[in-house]
This record gives sequence, C-alpha cells and structure tokens, in this order.
Amino acid sequence: MIAIGASLLFVLIWSTGFIVARGMAPHGAPELILSIRLTLTAVLLGMIALSARQKLPRGKRLLLHIVAGAMLHGVYLTVSWWAVYNGMPAGIMALLGALQPLMVAVASVALLGDRLLGRAWAGLAIAITGVTCVLLPAIERSGVGGIPLIPAIAGLVAVIGMTGGTLVQRGSIARDGIWISGAVQNAGGALVAIGAVLTVGEMRWDNSPLLWMGLGWSVLGLSAGGLSLLIWLVRTQGPTRMSMLLLLVPPLAAIEAWLLFNERLGPVQVAGFGLALVGVLLGRSQGKREMVNEPA
Repeated sequence: MIAIGASLLFVLIWSTGFIVARGMAPHGAPELILSIRLTLTAVLLGMIALSARQKLPRGKRLLLHIVAGAMLHGVYLTVSWWAVYNGMPAGIMALLGALQPLMVAVASVALLGDRLLGRAWAGLAIAITGVTCVLLPAIERSGVGGIPLIPAIAGLVAVIGMTGGTLVQRGSIARDGIWISGAVQNAGGALVAIGAVLTVGEMRWDNSPLLWMGLGWSVLGLSAGGLSLLIWLVRTQGPTRMSMLLLLVPPLAAIEAWLLFNERLGPVQVAGFGLALVGVLLGRSQGKREMVNEPA
C-alpha cells in the first residue's frame, strides 16, 4: 500500500513540472532557474540529512552520487530545457522523454542482468503508444521537419542522461540515506546547471510573484519531494518499474493543462491516456518485482 501511494504521489508531483516550467519560462532564464532550484534543494535536503544524522558518503560512493545527480538532475533538466528554449518543440521533447523507460529496460537487461517478462515489454509498447496519442496534437502543430539539429541532439542527450542517472542508483550508493543522497545528487545537478549559466545561459530574472511561487514549488515539491520519491522507488522497485511510471506523466500533464489553461483535450488524447494507464499497469504487474541485483 505504501508503494502504491508513493507511486501515485510521484506521478502527480512530477507531472506538475510541465505546468511549472511553462509558467516560469517567460520570467526567468531556464538555466538560471534550475541552478537556483537545485542549489536550494541541495541545501534543504542537506539540513534534513544533518538533523537525521545521515552520514555523508565518502570516496567512490560520494563520486557516484555526484555523477548520478549530474546526469539525472543536471543533464536531463538543463539540457532538455535548453533544447526546448532553442527550438525543440515541447511535444517532441515530451515524446523523447517517454522513451526513457524503454532505454532503462534495455539497459537493465543488457548491462545489469535483469530479466523482464513478456508482459513488461508489451506494457511498455502499449504505454508508449498511448503517450504518442496524447502528444499527437502538439507533434502535429510543431512538425518534425523543422527541428534544428543541435536541439534535437540535445534532447536525446537529456534522455540518455536521465537513463544513466537512474541506473546508477542501483549500485553501492543504494545503501545511503535518502536525504543525504538527495542533497549530494542535487548538488551534482546544480554544478551542471551553474556551468550552463556561465557558458550558454543568461541572467534573466524579473522577480515576478509567479516566478517565485514556481521556484518554491520546484524546490519543495519537484526536487525535494519528487526526486526523493524517485530515488526511493528505484531502490525499492527497480529502475524499470519506476521508469514505467514516467509514461503516465505526459497524459496527466495534458489533463492539467486542459484544466488550467483550457487546452484542447480530444478523444484521441483521452484514449491515449487510457492506453498509457493500461500499459503501465500491465508492465508493472509482473507477478513478482523485477530482479534487483545486490549492491556491489
């Protein structure tokens, strides 16, 4: 019951990222927003870890945490936001993000020796089809022929970064506390975002109330809450089953955009949400949890 509740809460929190990013984008530079967000989250989780007496990992484990955070938080968020800001249609970026669970499944089998039942692969295929239906109107509006090459490559790099950061959670760092893990990993992500600000970013920040409210939710909800839940779900359920939850994020975000911004939600999108839900339920109901290798 706890796992089901945590899974539902994670999907709900993570889906708001699309809405928050849309609201904040006109008021601040994406790289600057992310660098502040990840830095504040690292400080917040570090204070919680200190009060909980969770020890800072050392040596190789510390480096792995930094690398995992740099990939999962830094590369994925910073590069995907940069890609959208520089010409990658948001619908195409969301569709690329929907391929991440498939990448995790393939990598888990090929690199980590996991075994997935046929229903897991079928569930992935059904869910990705459903997500495509949900995103179809956005894809049709933007088209694929006019996507600039560099943002397209950046979008792929972002998804690969999230895949790698998810898989790294499976190693020896799984022994460390959630709060200290989140603090160090957000610090690793902040280093990437700060590097992006100094190289390709801009110092655009208009101090609007919407910007500060979005930043508050990004720190407390998305980073401190959502990313901590993500780490916990990877450790307890395995990377493939956790990643399947991400397939529910675009459909739920589409519903939120319909409620908040009156965006059109047609029958194809509603059917797509149903397919995504069925696919995720099928892929995650494997009779027993996917094999999780013992930490090295």
